[in-house]
Amino acid sequence: MADPRELLPMRPVDFLVLLMLAQGDRHGYGIMQDVEAHTGGDVQLEAGSLYRTIRRLEEQGLLTESGRRPSADRDDERRRYYRLTPMGRRVVGAEADRLRALVRLAEAAQVLAPEARA
Repeated sequence: MADPRELLPMRPVDFLVLLMLAQGDRHGYGIMQDVEAHTGGDVQLEAGSLYRTIRRLEEQGLLTESGRRPSADRDDERRRYYRLTPMGRRVVGAEADRLRALVRLAEAAQVLAPEARA
């Protein structure tokens, strides 16, 4: 699959997981924490849901288990770290572009709350 648009639109949870991995390799619990922090607590992923999402994204070739690990004193051997694949980076970028176009439509229609327009 050469065209990332074939996987669009993405499920919101898939997009969030890939966005967190776009910032660097993460383990599952780290992804959960980052999603919660970046969404102001509006999105809280359950472990089962997260790992099903990770498995699906891995099957699609968008992420993979990372061979890189933090230093031994900061690592837990049980943790599995994940990273974006090049295709995953293209897909998350294409989804961000798609969403930006939708936000522009919402701005043009003047339907955004005033604080969101700033």
